[in-house]
Amino acid sequence: MESNVYVVAFGALVTALATGLGALPFLAVRRPPRTWLGVASAAAVGFMSAASLALLLEGMRFGTIRTIGGVLAGALFIHATSAYLHDREVSFGELRGADALKALTIVAVMTVHSFTEGIGVGVSYGGSDALGVFVTAAIAIHNVPEGLAISLVLVPRGARVRTAAAWSIFSSLPQPLVAVPAFFFVEQVRSVLPIGLGFAAGAMVWLSVTELVPDARENASRRAGLLWGVGSFAAMGLLQLALLRL
Repeated sequence: MESNVYVVAFGALVTALATGLGALPFLAVRRPPRTWLGVASAAAVGFMSAASLALLLEGMRFGTIRTIGGVLAGALFIHATSAYLHDREVSFGELRGADALKALTIVAVMTVHSFTEGIGVGVSYGGSDALGVFVTAAIAIHNVPEGLAISLVLVPRGARVRTAAAWSIFSSLPQPLVAVPAFFFVEQVRSVLPIGLGFAAGAMVWLSVTELVPDARENASRRAGLLWGVGSFAAMGLLQLALLRL
């Protein structure tokens, strides 16, 4: 049992570190101009929308009503947080004002989302080691575009690439923290898993609609925003389908 605990903890840590890889594409352009802001926001919307859809479908396998309740709670959480921070002096690393608020919100959303992924890793190892390794690999691959979504919000607003990578990894730290307890209490966490999945989906959708879509419409042409949004949604969806077929 103890050796399995180490395997679970190590696997979940790998998934967290993989999130930082999403910042690597920005090494090619360390300081992208703010004109990238619109297409970056549109791409982030696509990635997050595809992830939200996958979370909803997964949650409904465990309980539709609990998933819907989680969605409403997640949307309410982002709405209440944004309302509380509105017109306040907010800083987030190098960012200030509205840019800092958007960066803080997306990191918070992704961090909450990581709790459900950590539970998923722990529960999967409760089934078998082979299943656990598969789920760990799938979540690690899935976390790379999630890190990219975070970086798409941070870097065009002035954050450094290493800062975006660090915050991406930070957002996934709940995974190794939650995976081991979930491994020990598989049956207990199964009941709350759909709530967590729904919460993460609702939070990401609300953030996309209220914060990122207006950014995309304001800073990019309608055609460019649509192409980047649909393209990133399709890429994330194809990745998820490929992982399911493995």
